[in-house]
Amino acid sequence: MQVQLDNEDAQVAFGEALGHALQGRGLVYLEGELGAGKTTLSRGILRAYGYQGAVKSPTYTLVEPYEIGPQRVYHLDLYRLSDPEELEFIGGRDVLADDALSIVEWPSRGEGWLPAPDLRLALEVAAHGRLAALTACSDKGRLVLALLQSQVSEISQVRSEQLENGVIQWK
Repeated sequence: MQVQLDNEDAQVAFGEALGHALQGRGLVYLEGELGAGKTTLSRGILRAYGYQGAVKSPTYTLVEPYEIGPQRVYHLDLYRLSDPEELEFIGGRDVLADDALSIVEWPSRGEGWLPAPDLRLALEVAAHGRLAALTACSDKGRLVLALLQSQVSEISQVRSEQLENGVIQWK
């Protein structure tokens, strides 16, 4: 699934829709260059569970836990990780084993240590905004994509003019 996100508001709105589709569980890898909008998308995901505070990239802390009522979300940023084994020292196994939602930025830095994701989302800077490419990597991920497709059909009422080369224009 590919989605065109024209601006920051569209990114947050799409993140919120993704958060609803995830239903508070799973492992999501967010990939993209610096400034592609991974943390902005994460803010939208957190909004789906009612979080209204600031969302900063956990670049220096590596993991930022959020407890929103009964919901737990872990936002990891592995950009500064020098060795995947460092995840062991910060309690990575406990975080990823928790029955919660884990969002991992820069997952390639944890390669060989991280489990396979349910969903892989790659953000790319496009001429207008960002292009998000989503790939399901598990049954959970396939369910999430099906729920997102359903939301696109219901909320956006996708018409042929909103589809360009198979890319959904998220408004």
